[in-house]
Parts: sequence; structure tokens; C-alpha cells
Amino acid sequence: MKREWVGPLYLALAASIWGGMYVVSKIVLTVVPPLTLVWVRYVVALLALALVGLLSGQSWRVRWRDLPWVVTVGVVGYVVSIGAQFYGTKLSTAQLGSVITAGTPAFMALFAYPLLKERLTWRKGISLGLATSGVLLVVGVGTRSLTPAYRLGGWVLVLAAVTWALMSVMVKRVPGNYSQWLVTTLAIFVATLLLTPAALYQWPGLQVSQLIRPEIWGGILYVGVISTAGAFYFWNEGLRRVPAGSAGVYFFLQPVVGTLLGWLVLGEQVGWNFWIGGLLVLGGVALVLRET
Repeated sequence: MKREWVGPLYLALAASIWGGMYVVSKIVLTVVPPLTLVWVRYVVALLALALVGLLSGQSWRVRWRDLPWVVTVGVVGYVVSIGAQFYGTKLSTAQLGSVITAGTPAFMALFAYPLLKERLTWRKGISLGLATSGVLLVVGVGTRSLTPAYRLGGWVLVLAAVTWALMSVMVKRVPGNYSQWLVTTLAIFVATLLLTPAALYQWPGLQVSQLIRPEIWGGILYVGVISTAGAFYFWNEGLRRVPAGSAGVYFFLQPVVGTLLGWLVLGEQVGWNFWIGGLLVLGGVALVLRET
């Protein structure tokens, strides 16, 4: 495989895995409270990453002067953004969550200029426009009345999109001599520590007797091992290889894959807008691929 395709492949894998996580989380959240699920997925991910590190002989060494960047990735991306994503969706709808978080690539392109000095080219602009139009077609726009909780949920989702974009740009400030395994593991460890009090507070809402159901424990393993340990690693490694302004376009694959799997697995209905929107998203990704 040519090296220039490795970064785009990692980013596409991460976004597609997260698309599948929406379907899995919809099932698991009927049994596990939101922040407790986030904490559990991080604990499972840490166990998986630690095992990989031991088997591959990874180095745990990190210089103190570089540690603040890793901690910031954990706080901004894995605590604030993921927590806001769960709560924003709970207050509003998954549809609104897909629409707002689809704005993440645009925020990434904006943050990439002041933090990384990456300029926004016309090709990136057109690809963002195509992909944004495609996502809006895929998820649609709801007609629900704007209750205070719904409006608050929208703002919380905006926070999730902005902070994930900021994290995705800031991870490129971590020196390249560190493996993405180490960066991902340490960032998740920081997030786990910070989320422990909230997880314990919500713990009484956990339906322990339901954890033996295959779809529940299997879903927890998916969100912990695949969508956290695996996808976070793929995303961070892809960001190292692809400019931040271009990498954001791959994020648009998340709602497309989520909607497709919802149709295949959960029997959710999709119309012509999904197929046309999906083609627009793929067109946007194909356009930006020519710059990588």
C-alpha cells in the first residue's frame, strides 16, 4: 500500500467505526447511563491498549514538557466533547446531533490556520461544501418545536463539535516521535480519571441484571475496544499523516455509515435523500483525497 493512502484509510476507518457506534450505543444506553457508559468504554479501552502495549513492547516514556499537550487532548476531546455529545443528543435528538456534529470538519479547517498555519484551499472549501450538503440530506432537518431542553441540547452539541475539532488539531501539536498508541492511551487514562466521580454518581442507574444479554456486553466491548481504543488510535494516527484541514472531511462518513447501519440493522427507513447525500459525501472525500 502506498504511504499516502495510509492516513486517509485510517481516518475513514475511524469515522466509519464511530458511525456504527451510534447504532450500538442506542441499544446499550437502554441499560447503562450515559456517563457511566463513557467511563466503562474508557476502562475497557485502557485494558485493550495496555495489552497491546505489553505484547508489542511499547515505550511508556513521555517528557514532562510534552505531557500538557497529551493531557489537553484527553480533557478537551475525550471528556468535554464526548460527554457533550451524549448529553446533547439526550436533550435533543440523534438527528440534530448528526447535523450539528457534522460541522466538526469546518471548525477543524478554521482551527488549523491559527494553530498549525494550514491555509484553506479552494479544493478543501468545495469538498467541505459538498460533504456538508450531503450530510444535511442524509440526516434531514427536524420539524420539532424548540423547547428549552431541545434548544439547550443544540448548544451542547455545538460545544461537542467545536471541542472535537479543537482536539483533532491540537493532537498534531504532540511531537511526532511519540507513538499514537502512547498518546491515545495516556489521553484516555486522563479522561477516565476525570470521569470517575460522574460515573459513580450515575452508577445506581445501571441495570446490572441486564448486562448478561449478549447485545449489551457485546455492545460494551464494541464501544470500548473497537470504537474507542481502535478508532481513537486510527483517528490520531491519520491526523498525523494528513493535514488537519483535509482530515476533517472524513468525519462526514460517520453519519452516513450510521444511517446506513440503522437501515440495515435496526430497520430504520431511509429515502432518496440518503443515497444522493451519500454520493455527495463521497464526492467531497474524493476531492480532498487529491490533495493528500
